[in-house]
Amino acid sequence: MALLSEHLRRRGRPREGWAGWLYTAPALLIFSVFTIGPTVYTLYISTFHWNTLNPSMSSFIGTDNYRQLFQSTSPDFMTSAVNSLYYCAAMVIGGTALSLGLALLLQRGGRVLNAGRVAVFAPHATPIVATSLAWVWLFNPQFGLIDMVLKQLDLPTPQFLFSSTWAMPSVIVYSLWHEIGITVVLFLGGLAVTSGELSEAARMDGAGAWKEFWYVTWPQLRPVTLFSIVITSISSLQAFTQFYEMSRGGPAYATTTLSYLLYQEAFVLFDTGYGAALAVVLFVVTAAFTLLQRRIGDKIAADL
Repeated sequence: MALLSEHLRRRGRPREGWAGWLYTAPALLIFSVFTIGPTVYTLYISTFHWNTLNPSMSSFIGTDNYRQLFQSTSPDFMTSAVNSLYYCAAMVIGGTALSLGLALLLQRGGRVLNAGRVAVFAPHATPIVATSLAWVWLFNPQFGLIDMVLKQLDLPTPQFLFSSTWAMPSVIVYSLWHEIGITVVLFLGGLAVTSGELSEAARMDGAGAWKEFWYVTWPQLRPVTLFSIVITSISSLQAFTQFYEMSRGGPAYATTTLSYLLYQEAFVLFDTGYGAALAVVLFVVTAAFTLLQRRIGDKIAADL
């Protein structure tokens, strides 16, 4: 009897395995069609001088598109890469610090602070096209609200989006306002599960607010902080809409990022092969950032 039950149990294992694959098949199919397939096709296109109107006339050029990216005769790529890293660093550092500060301020609750939570998250829930166009009006150097306020305070009035010096900082200010809501929510969730007993013990030992935060609260928030950095890095490297709507990559390439350059090459100049090579490089850079931050996260988790 025992041998029969063991035989039946072994025969049931393959069925359980097939059942698992059957349940995941729809998701795998969707992922393959909309993610893996386009990724492989983009890699394929990047090795051609692609003819968009007649793909059959495309000529294979191997790695020429990639060599063109890194040659000294291609300043647009280097400029856009520096701009992307600048924007990403500003969003990660500024966004993380600002999100954590707001979360610490809003964690106590109450009607006023609950309204503050809504106000902080609301921009993230609004369409980026509509809000970016609204901020274009705010930054207008002739009749924009920010310009009017600065004039009333007798402060200098920069050209904002029309200045190569101020264009990128202006887009960063808008992006922080629009994107910070989700990371504030993450930090609020992290603060909600921190140990109150440890904080109380630190206060009883005479620790001030700063020492309590640095030695008790902050170590418990490291996993949340890392996750916030990962999602902010990915979204920043892939950012496109705000640059398209607010500055069109200008002036003088000041806000041309890798994503915007990809759009210009592939869909304006119709150099699809070169644009595909840009997309592959952007994918590799994003994946490298993610893997690096994941390794750092594993080390942090091991130390906790």
